[in-house]
Amino acid sequence: MIDWLTGTALTAFGAPTTWAEVLGFGTGLVNVGLLVRQHILNWPLGILNVLLLMLVFWSVGLYADATLQIVYVVLGFYGWWAWLYGGARRSRLVVRRTTRREWLGLAAAGVVLTAGLWLFLDRLTESTVPLADAATTALSLLATYGQTRKLIENWWLWIAADLIYIPLYGYKDLWLTAILYVAFLILCILGLRSWQAARREMITG
Repeated sequence: MIDWLTGTALTAFGAPTTWAEVLGFGTGLVNVGLLVRQHILNWPLGILNVLLLMLVFWSVGLYADATLQIVYVVLGFYGWWAWLYGGARRSRLVVRRTTRREWLGLAAAGVVLTAGLWLFLDRLTESTVPLADAATTALSLLATYGQTRKLIENWWLWIAADLIYIPLYGYKDLWLTAILYVAFLILCILGLRSWQAARREMITG
């Protein structure tokens, strides 16, 4: 199965594209579309998506991104549970804004994660893009945490990550994935507007 997934499905922009990347493209688009709509099925589909992308990233030397997918699986199951039972009295979560205390915690975690991963990738792996790989990994982890808690500002973190991911994947000849992240960027902007509107509607009744 892994051999088939890592086999060439098509050629995009002169570079071979694996079945894992093609399937990751499709599941990724549907996953983020469901997330924009706050649909609970974004979580199981997202878990499948990150397992596919794990194979893609490892094969091109994006080791931090590949390892990150394992964390995404764990966060995927947590987010699935939290959206259903993480609210008051084990109710469904509702969209809310990030508090100042949460922002400080996220900022500190982001600096530590980026610095630690950068040093690790630069000194102990063959990564050719250690800083970009580390920064996107840190931003993605913070954004996913915000997503599990339905924090509106998770979309800003995803937007920042996508703006780095797009040229990074192009540099690695993952052109289909780069195009996917352009679509993700557009969906993130739509998601931000949708969640802001949901919050306003909840406040005004």
